[in-house]
Amino acid sequence: MTASTEFDLTIPGISCASCAGRVERALATLPGVSDINVNPVTRRAHLRADGVTLPQIGAALADAGYPAQLATTRLQIEGMSCASCSGRVERALTGRPDVTEAVVNLVASSASVTHAPGVAAGDLARTVTEIGYPAHPITPDTAPDMQGDGHEARDLRRAFLLSLVLTLPVFIAEMGGHMLPGFHHWMIGLIGKGPLWVGEMLLTAAVLAGPGSRFFLTGFPALLRGAPEMNSLVALGSGAAFLFSTVVTLAPDIVPAPSRQVYFEAAAVIVTLILMGRWMEARAKGRAGQAIRSLIELVPDHATALRDGQPVQVPVAELRTGDLVHLAPGERVAVDGVVTEGHGHIDESMLTGEPIPARKQPDDPVTGGTINGSAALTYRVTATGADTALSRIVAMVEAAQSSKLPVQALVDRITRVFVPVVMALAVLTLALWLAFGPGLAEAVVASVAVLIIACPCAMGLAVPVSIMVGTGRGAEMGVLFRRGEALQRLARAQSVAFDKTGTLTIGRPQLTGIWTDGLSQDQALRLAASAEARSEHPLGAAIVSAAQHQGLDLPAAEKVDAAAGRGLTAQVEGQSLLIGNRAALEEAGIVLSAGLAESAEAAAAQGATPVHLAIDGRHAASFALADPERPESAATIAALHDLGLRCVMLSGDTQATAQAVGRRLGIDDIQGGLRPDDKLRAIRNLGDETVFVGDGINDAPALAAAGTGIAIGTGTDIAIESADAVLMSGDPSGVVRAIRLSRAVMRNIHQNLFWAFAYNAALIPVAMGALVPFGGPQLSPMLGAAAMALSSVFVVGNALRLRRAH
Repeated sequence: MTASTEFDLTIPGISCASCAGRVERALATLPGVSDINVNPVTRRAHLRADGVTLPQIGAALADAGYPAQLATTRLQIEGMSCASCSGRVERALTGRPDVTEAVVNLVASSASVTHAPGVAAGDLARTVTEIGYPAHPITPDTAPDMQGDGHEARDLRRAFLLSLVLTLPVFIAEMGGHMLPGFHHWMIGLIGKGPLWVGEMLLTAAVLAGPGSRFFLTGFPALLRGAPEMNSLVALGSGAAFLFSTVVTLAPDIVPAPSRQVYFEAAAVIVTLILMGRWMEARAKGRAGQAIRSLIELVPDHATALRDGQPVQVPVAELRTGDLVHLAPGERVAVDGVVTEGHGHIDESMLTGEPIPARKQPDDPVTGGTINGSAALTYRVTATGADTALSRIVAMVEAAQSSKLPVQALVDRITRVFVPVVMALAVLTLALWLAFGPGLAEAVVASVAVLIIACPCAMGLAVPVSIMVGTGRGAEMGVLFRRGEALQRLARAQSVAFDKTGTLTIGRPQLTGIWTDGLSQDQALRLAASAEARSEHPLGAAIVSAAQHQGLDLPAAEKVDAAAGRGLTAQVEGQSLLIGNRAALEEAGIVLSAGLAESAEAAAAQGATPVHLAIDGRHAASFALADPERPESAATIAALHDLGLRCVMLSGDTQATAQAVGRRLGIDDIQGGLRPDDKLRAIRNLGDETVFVGDGINDAPALAAAGTGIAIGTGTDIAIESADAVLMSGDPSGVVRAIRLSRAVMRNIHQNLFWAFAYNAALIPVAMGALVPFGGPQLSPMLGAAAMALSSVFVVGNALRLRRAH
């Protein structure tokens, strides 16, 4: 590249002049980089590059510890029909010096481009349009038409039906004699061979110039640019058959007498069958994207906002944060919010996969797209537009569907040279048949069959269509893949490591046992809860919650005094209370009851935390508080064992507590007392084939470092951002669903790739005539067209089976 390019990059890691100096020195090491200016205040670097690309600049900055902040643009692209097309678009985009990465999704007809911040989206679209594929940027205001697949299918259906009507007379005229003996001779006797061939020529020309023109308008320009693709093969094959037949019809003396045969029916049938295949493919691709369309359609068009206390129907797009919205029974929640009035249940299964409706009361969150139960509610809007949970889910699914799996790399390398190789084989076939075959006509038929039988369409669809259906099915099951490559890594997993608190357990302590001496359990709980009502300790909150759940009245406590590590003292109804651990009571000179102490120690051995209550200096009760396991945890571990996976627990809790919980759940390896950096080391020791499941801020490093990180959707935003996949509900059994789905997707991809490659490996030699010397048949171009069309339909249809995955 001779022209220099100017870059203006944002580098967030710059915090001082010293940082700026290091960035300058890192950039100066690149030959061809000049005019470097790094501003530590704005954290921007300006430079001129001659022969140096953005990926090289980005690598130098990353190596220096100051990665650049890049931009991402999505493009909608028309006219891509095969892997060769998508490969050409990728190469055109990555050929720009200001682009680091371009990922093209053939199924979604889109591209995700990572580039320098100063690059205009229109320039990127122009780069793609100039190579023959009209493109335009996708922005929040110009989202892709969700009915696009339907429009494409309808256009292809009309083209196919028109082509079919024009082709049938040609096909019957030429092939009718194979079904009814004497029919062909009767036709020639009735019309004459010359007029019959002229009629076939005119009808075939109408097919090629009308519904078949799309192949020529796209295929020949690509061929002239030296970048042939699938349309080029169809245009060459059908065009060669038509031209040869036209010469035989209009100037027969040019062609040797034994080869004076016409193949108008082959040219017309080729176009008709391929149009039929693309129509069926477009319909199937439309079903492949149904999951994401279903998510978008969850949002209603209108909502009932309260304006000056009066209900008013308004478009959902007009809702703003802070608005109050009335939610009628059975109505869908329009946007995210918090309940302000009413009690009821909301069905969140379409987002979380949880079949049981969630109970809602004031201060509880509601999510746009979910369905209200039988009670009227009012909620305050907390997020609208792209900030809602549903919009983020859709964006997450789209990002996963647009990503490229490592297995795609091999496919890309093959498809890059596939079409030129097929064309070379067609020329070789023509030469061999002319040299050793019976005549020119057979040579033309064999070379046309080679051009038509080859199908990079199936190769290009094999991986992305499975990803699209698989990630969409995952969203329906409450499993969101934030990165598509997680599908491939998850399928190879050998072990699953869990955080304990909030992942395998509820995440908050609950009262699990009460033992008393001289008073009832309700009396002990009532007194303890009264004293703890003003405490902020989570164990105290668990005692208060248990008392409230039982409907106990709590008298006011006086002289409440909490000392860290020494318990809490208070006066309730004239009685002096001390609540704390064993050491707190012993320090106060209180003799512990042997029976109560024994019960508390037994609970502690099972992972519970004992809390003792003394009344007027006498040990009167003991409580066991524990973070109970989620009801689904044990079944989840058993299901993972059935899948052949080893289960590990990495907990920040004490080893004794972690051991007690792990034993009950059947976990293979239990490690307690771990800090975040300890968890990180443990994950690295477990290897790249490890899945880590967590929910808290302290889990973020381990989630990022694991082969695959899965965040519990009820956890923190930091954990979710660090993960490769997210379980929308708090149910850990979603891990089992995620692994089963990933294995199903990879099986499906391998089946598709086997079919796509085996099909070509088997049929291209047959089309070349490899069986003819052994008495076998020569493959008809029409049969080749049918097989090629059906190969793509097979691949997409096979991927659609993932919609039934569970």
